[in-house]
Amino acid sequence: MENKQESRLEIQNVEFHVSYLDTLSGRIELEAFSDRPTAERFADAQLKDEESWAVVDVVVLQVAEQQERAQQLVA
Repeated sequence: MENKQESRLEIQNVEFHVSYLDTLSGRIELEAFSDRPTAERFADAQLKDEESWAVVDVVVLQVAEQQERAQQLVA
């Protein structure tokens, strides 16, 4: 039972960051998502032409970052 609880805790401690090239502006942009499927759909949507690219990274959040995010959501 502890392993399941630890796995859930680990899942809550991650974000999925999509880095991608905005071909209209020529800039590299970043968007953050709370779940992998949404991040992957967004990344796929950015692949509009041969020069486009997108990368999904899993980012482990620290406790302080989680508290700061929660405060931002409340404010």
